[in-house]
Amino acid sequence: MEETIKNWSDLIIPWLLSHGIKILIIAIASYLLNKILSKIIKKSVRMAVKANSSTSEEAGKKREDTLIRIFNGALSIVILTIAILMILQEAGLEIGPILAGAGIVGLAFGFGGQYLIRDVITGLFIILENQYRIGDVVNIDGTGGMVQDISLRKTTLRDLDGTVHHMPHGTITKAANLSKDWARVNLDMGIAYDTNLEHLIEVINRTGNELAEDPAFKDSIISPPKFLRVNEFADSAIIVKILGETKSLKQWEITGEYRKRLKIAFDKEGIEIPFPQRVIHQAKD
Repeated sequence: MEETIKNWSDLIIPWLLSHGIKILIIAIASYLLNKILSKIIKKSVRMAVKANSSTSEEAGKKREDTLIRIFNGALSIVILTIAILMILQEAGLEIGPILAGAGIVGLAFGFGGQYLIRDVITGLFIILENQYRIGDVVNIDGTGGMVQDISLRKTTLRDLDGTVHHMPHGTITKAANLSKDWARVNLDMGIAYDTNLEHLIEVINRTGNELAEDPAFKDSIISPPKFLRVNEFADSAIIVKILGETKSLKQWEITGEYRKRLKIAFDKEGIEIPFPQRVIHQAKD
């Protein structure tokens, strides 16, 4: 038993002192290299991406964070792959046959690989064109939600129900960004035909200005909601359009608060919000 242990020790200890130390150095060096290059990428992206006159500081930071996350992810994959191959070679395994086998497998799955290449190329254009970033609310081919993650291959959305959707870039045909740079309050409201329009306009604009002056909401509003035009003569109401501008992702909060205040103001001013009515004439005998 002692002789067996001695034989194992004679084999393992020299291996650890030579190859083992090299493997440890490779692991530590790859870890440190990943950390150093990640910091360099972060600083480089922060310096390279500058907000212009049409881009807010928040929007610029979103793009920076998205690019940093993508570049760091790609960097980690490259460094990890190289480190694993070096460790396998140091452990005594021939990596030549492994690479050759990987090439054969790659050819075997070449047909499926074309979809991966398509996803990556489309993802590059999405990132370079700054179509959307992590934290934006988007609608991709009818599926809406907040962008949780972007890689070179796919975009991950989470909708209001909490459901996570994974969208391969190669399948995306249309992406609508609901929160890029700024957003809009866009309301169509129906009011009764006997309403005094001048009075209505004054109430709508006053309510929008009061909302914009409220300390709780003023930082989220770019221009107060105000009357734009009479949009339509409907069956039971006159439809008026109200527009305003808000900061990104604030349009739903501001629109909801504005609806609430309009209802209170209309009740106070005697402005009727009608509902569909039907007049039935009964024939006389």
